[in-house]
Amino acid sequence: MAGRGFIHDKLEIKFLILYIAARVIQPIPFDTVLDLTMCDDAIDYFDFSECLNDLVKTEHLTLSGEGLYAITEKGVRNSQICESSLPYSVRLRCDKNLSIWNRKLRRKSQVRAATEKRDNGTYTVRLSLDDDMGSVMDLQLMVVREDMAKVLSDRFRKEPEKLYSKIMDLLLSDEEEN
Repeated sequence: MAGRGFIHDKLEIKFLILYIAARVIQPIPFDTVLDLTMCDDAIDYFDFSECLNDLVKTEHLTLSGEGLYAITEKGVRNSQICESSLPYSVRLRCDKNLSIWNRKLRRKSQVRAATEKRDNGTYTVRLSLDDDMGSVMDLQLMVVREDMAKVLSDRFRKEPEKLYSKIMDLLLSDEEEN
């Protein structure tokens, strides 16, 4: 083990990985599993990698073609049985980190921007904003250049609520144009 911490062996690392996988809201890539697991100073990269691979081999986790890890029913059952074995301080730190990641993942799934090239050489930019109840806004815009489409997509991803608010203000304003 690498340093001073509460996780003392590979079995506990596996318990921690299962604890994380059971609480994350969607499948996650290797780097995210790594970031979330490294919440204890005693865990090193090589032990983590070996444990993660073992959990896939034993079918506690799945690894998709896109490189995303997800927990299986077997993994959920074993996670529930073993989570109390994890030190309380590790679980608290892990829960805090999971809360942050789950917010990011939820946000990413609620704000979408895509670009599609049209036959005439222009581009369609599709901007979508959802909340917990469903779609809030779906907007399609035509732009003449790909770089413009990228700028629109990037700006929308940063502040979609601002665009939504401005559109609502414009559409609901009582001002008449002369």
